[in-house]
Amino acid sequence: MKLRPKLLAAGAVVAAVLTLPACTSSSAHSASCDFHFTSANRSGSTIATDKRKTCEITGNLINGGTYSLNQDSGKVVVLNFWAAWCSPCQVETPQFDLMYRQNKTKGVDFVGIDTKDIKSNAESFIKDHDITFPIVYDEPGETALALGNLPVEGMPFSVVIDKRRRVAGVYIGRQSPADLQPVLNTLLAES
Repeated sequence: MKLRPKLLAAGAVVAAVLTLPACTSSSAHSASCDFHFTSANRSGSTIATDKRKTCEITGNLINGGTYSLNQDSGKVVVLNFWAAWCSPCQVETPQFDLMYRQNKTKGVDFVGIDTKDIKSNAESFIKDHDITFPIVYDEPGETALALGNLPVEGMPFSVVIDKRRRVAGVYIGRQSPADLQPVLNTLLAES
């Protein structure tokens, strides 16, 4: 029995559509990065400028709207991966909000990436602690994987992006303001 060419073509289209979800994200988050995580930076240190790789991320903000790293071009950006259930995050996130308030006029932005969390819990935490920097809600952790396969099992962790949208450092575990401020000062001084 011979199948008609139109039927074969229709079957190929159906097969392609069925395999598409395995290749693309179903959410509105996207990230592309030439950076591939191998190890964390020591607190206060950065990746050498000639070894930094460019990144782009976009995602839905927890309170509506979208965020794109493109909108922060020319700024130093701290991407902080956290969750409301994470004990170290409960200390670090309010400290980072204070740092954000102190540094935003200097050209530094903080963006939270709420990962592996229940949205209502994150919203309550943000409200209760008056967190003012933007928070991207990324429950499945797609951003961390796309940004070079970052280790989502250990939170918090932070990725610092330089003014050219390149990964300048990855810091695993809770960072204190004393750890992070020298990094921000170094990156702000770069041209």
